Amino acid sequence: MGVMARNTRIVVVGGGYVGMYTALRLQKKLRRSEAEITVIDPQPHMTYQPFLPEAAAGSIEPRHVVVPLRKVLKKCHHLTGRVTKIDHSQREVTAELSAGHVTTVGYDVLVVAPGSVARTLPIPGLAECGIAFKTVGEAIYLRNHVLSRLDAAATTIDPALRRRLLTFLVVGGGYAGIEALAELADMARYASRYYENIHREDIRWVLVEAANRIMPEVGPKMGRYTVERLLDADIEVNLDTRVKTLEGGHVVLDDGQSFDADTIIWTAGVKPNPMLENTDLPRDERGRVVCTTELQVEGMPGVFCAGDCASVPDLSKDDPNAKTSPSAQHAVRQAKTLADNIVAHIRRRKLKEYKHNYAGSVASLGLYKGVAEIYGIKLRGIVAWFMHRTYHVSRMPTWNRRIRIVFDWTGALFLGREVVSLGQINDPRADFHRIAGGVRPAGQATQPPIGETAPDRVPAGGRA
Repeated sequence: MGVMARNTRIVVVGGGYVGMYTALRLQKKLRRSEAEITVIDPQPHMTYQPFLPEAAAGSIEPRHVVVPLRKVLKKCHHLTGRVTKIDHSQREVTAELSAGHVTTVGYDVLVVAPGSVARTLPIPGLAECGIAFKTVGEAIYLRNHVLSRLDAAATTIDPALRRRLLTFLVVGGGYAGIEALAELADMARYASRYYENIHREDIRWVLVEAANRIMPEVGPKMGRYTVERLLDADIEVNLDTRVKTLEGGHVVLDDGQSFDADTIIWTAGVKPNPMLENTDLPRDERGRVVCTTELQVEGMPGVFCAGDCASVPDLSKDDPNAKTSPSAQHAVRQAKTLADNIVAHIRRRKLKEYKHNYAGSVASLGLYKGVAEIYGIKLRGIVAWFMHRTYHVSRMPTWNRRIRIVFDWTGALFLGREVVSLGQINDPRADFHRIAGGVRPAGQATQPPIGETAPDRVPAGGRA
């Protein structure tokens, strides 16, 4: 690479777990005269995704699960925009900025951390009817949508339409799906007490998972326990089952079941950000960037990569072909090693390998319910739920956000859940547009009629 410039240009692609934590550590460890750090992300904030289910259910204020990048990365430059191309042969990153123009940014050291997007399948109706659960916008939308379905169901005398409005489908039985399902089901049933003609048992929640178990992260025994708790909560669990079609909100499963649902939540896995296809970085058969144990991109010493989009050897396992899984736990830990290795790279020191000790996993199954497996010890119920909250609040970046979340929890404990739908935020200009008599521009969002699904629920892409 030759002798580095006195002021090394570091470009961080992505402001998620890896991007934000890496930049945060670099700005602490590097002197201003050593490096200039630029972070590029489509959003001006980092989202702490494990808290999205609680934000959707009203236990946490949605603004408190996001961390404003400019506020915490005070010594970094920020570009709000979407990276569209990486050309390492020219050491350039191309980005479409939020103002609308395209720019190129040169670098000496590159951090590739665009993360992942929802992994979709060619199922008829999915694009029109489904919504993912990866962003704070989707969490807020789902909260408003679920509560608005109760409002709509309370005002119809059509039994078929009422059943459709009160039927909620979740596809995918990993952490994201189970926690979203449990929290939203809790919220909907809690809200039902305020409706004269809707009872808890009228609300139907259905889980569909293609594998023969849910939450593989916690082991078979805890997976079975989780299924039992979901069944106790009157949630229908369908394992070894696949969705055949979702056209028009009519759900057909491969075991012969069919029903209408007005809410379809898609959490069936993730895939690396599609932006990586427009790079000259080496990638594996799953589209992830091939990395060394030091989190450097194979054959490119000045390029580092980690998180959901990285194929990193898992040194904690005996299998030499094992790779680390796409999880928040890995992303946060890899960011620490990655930042330290960039400092070592700049200062011509030896790089360290990424090796993690598996601490365990925690998951919430709704208010006061959870499962956990920590250092081989299995916990369940309120103790596991408390461990889930404690662990994640400790991982939340900045004391500012930790304190705000604890205040949110304390308020909810004494004052109860908030069960108000702010559906107007999905199309805030609709009322003014109607009274002003304007002509709505083509393609502008409109509120879907009751019983229909919004055409724009699947996001165009994730972080880049």
